[in-house]
Amino acid sequence: MKSFSLALGLFVAGSSFVALCPDVFGAADRTLFDFTRDSGDGRMQAAEATLSRPAVAGSGWRVTTNPSDKWPGVTLSAPAGGWDLSPFAWVMVKARNTGDRPFTLYLRVDNPGADGTKHCLTGSAGVEPGATGSVRVDLKRTVDDKLGGKLFGMRGYPVKAPGPEALDPSRVTQVVIFLSQPEVGHAFELIALTAGGEYVRPTAWTSDADPFLPFIDTFGQYRHRDWPGKVASLAELRERREAENEKLKASVPEFTKAAAWNQYGGWAAGPQLEATGFFRVQKYEGKWWLVDPAGRLFWSHGIDCVRMLDATPIDERDDWFVDPPWKQPEFAEFIQPAGHALMGHYAGRSPRCFSFAAANFKRKYGQDWKTVYPDIIHQRLRAWGLNTVANWSDPAIARLRRTPYTDNVGSRGVRNIEGSEGYWGKFPDVFDPAFRESLRRQMAAKRGGSAKDPWCLGYFSDNEMSWGDEVSLSLAALASPADQPAKQAFVSWLREKYGDISRLNAAWGTVHTNWEGLLTSTNRPPLARAGDDLRAFYTVAAESYFRTVREAIKEVAPEQLYLGCRFAWANARAAAAAAKYCDVVSYNLYRRSVADFKAEGAGDVPLIIGEFHFGALDRGMFHTGLVPVANQAARAQAYTDYVQGALRHPQIVGTHWFQYQDQPTTGRVLDEENYQIGFVDIADTPHEETVSASRRVGQAMYPLRAER
Repeated sequence: MKSFSLALGLFVAGSSFVALCPDVFGAADRTLFDFTRDSGDGRMQAAEATLSRPAVAGSGWRVTTNPSDKWPGVTLSAPAGGWDLSPFAWVMVKARNTGDRPFTLYLRVDNPGADGTKHCLTGSAGVEPGATGSVRVDLKRTVDDKLGGKLFGMRGYPVKAPGPEALDPSRVTQVVIFLSQPEVGHAFELIALTAGGEYVRPTAWTSDADPFLPFIDTFGQYRHRDWPGKVASLAELRERREAENEKLKASVPEFTKAAAWNQYGGWAAGPQLEATGFFRVQKYEGKWWLVDPAGRLFWSHGIDCVRMLDATPIDERDDWFVDPPWKQPEFAEFIQPAGHALMGHYAGRSPRCFSFAAANFKRKYGQDWKTVYPDIIHQRLRAWGLNTVANWSDPAIARLRRTPYTDNVGSRGVRNIEGSEGYWGKFPDVFDPAFRESLRRQMAAKRGGSAKDPWCLGYFSDNEMSWGDEVSLSLAALASPADQPAKQAFVSWLREKYGDISRLNAAWGTVHTNWEGLLTSTNRPPLARAGDDLRAFYTVAAESYFRTVREAIKEVAPEQLYLGCRFAWANARAAAAAAKYCDVVSYNLYRRSVADFKAEGAGDVPLIIGEFHFGALDRGMFHTGLVPVANQAARAQAYTDYVQGALRHPQIVGTHWFQYQDQPTTGRVLDEENYQIGFVDIADTPHEETVSASRRVGQAMYPLRAER
């Protein structure tokens, strides 16, 4: 359901500086709907889910989903056309997870014309099995925008201008309660929908200047607030460089000795295993491990996007910035004609962009920053207890061969399956010969680089692909044009199985006159009749993807690992195909913990976490990222808990944090993300709380991993 799927990009409720203001809530809560008592009167409609009345007095309406449901949930319409929630600060739904698997529950609050991105607000929260949880959506309102819509192109906004993610609380037409592309079936009870908190219209902007614009300083920082670590001058920026240099000289050898790491970051004090000269995987004493080239146990404690020079759009934003550095000749090199904007205000365009991060590197480290800064990074990583330069990182950092690293290949420039869909785009057509050839060209280009480099752990392929449910790729092929290679492969597969079209018609309940008719048709077959074939061909397609990628990698780099495709949404069939062909199966898991993570369908194979993060709003940023925490201390604790949970998991062989640096305060061009998710800020100042947590985790990680 499109309106459900579009809500994904907006699921962090209250993601602005308003979250830092004193708690002014105090009004009595108002029950909008009691699911344990109210009948619904036709106001509840299920979408891709089964809705049933309470079976026991006092229990709530029950919602049941299936693995094939993409956006299962319930829409509850307001009585008499709308709720007036003007007096309230938030809306909350309470639900109980009656199943045996955790899930993330979403709540969307709609104005007229809501489509998942506009005229609505969305929030989410995880609910563990057997637990009762609540999802709260803060009612950010259009009337609070004192700038008349002058801010745009960001995921999170300062309190003075709540941005497009705001609504009119006097005209709430409905709420939507749903799950997002669940990998397995779930069941939950809805208990109550309430509005609460006392809304107080802001009258004094204690943390925001008037006039508000411009609101970004020459370093790319928010102007109208101070926080620990904020850079005030160029002199201060350079002073910090010298102070950190002295600190690193002592901390790098101290950490290496205390943690008992070898040159690769492997466990020098641990057991000696076979040394093959490359990274490999091995199950040792009941737990999966990476083994480094020297034969030492290795657990990949890494970080993504090392020295990734994120850029923010500057077109249409002339009055946003003080002393814009792109107007100075020495920083003109950091003006970028950006790549294609995928979503948001600039979607479909390539606006002029600027990298504040790169400009600040040059300011801090001088004209030779491109050669000076990589050395600083490697020192930082070791001092911070990190031993892997992970995905999306600058190849110049990796080429120094001082910290193990990963590389990647992808489905770039190949034909997609036209009938497919997904958050990041359509699925590549793995049956098109161009798919294999593209991969082979990419790997051939890595000869003399990462291929056969002992410091390279291996290769990821693509990222967060649209695997859908266990029939989605088959249905996508059938919905595509007749010249689609995936469709031709599916029809050929069916023809080999059934021989005569009449036998297929009898099995599926269809009326195709011949095989050519099936090839030209884009109709969806009955799932109840065609399901077995759809699932079987899904496996054919999934295995074709992983087998083809593996063959391309191993042809050029036979000793190195295939690290999987970084699943964000995966079903058991896709995971099983990955487990068959990947050396390590990778997942991007944005959640509080992976201690009990189960890779459905993958079996007992090594796993690696390709992305996770936590963020807060106390360092000048407007959005927390995908997993919010209260402040930097809570962020450090969340980091510790997550990685230590992974260390105790017998299958997980590493975690990679996303990402090295905070994103641009005014949003990156690709998708408007402006998350506080870095180990360093936009001016290259480390977030000491998170850095310290990482160092402590890294120092103790090998004994913890080895515990029985």
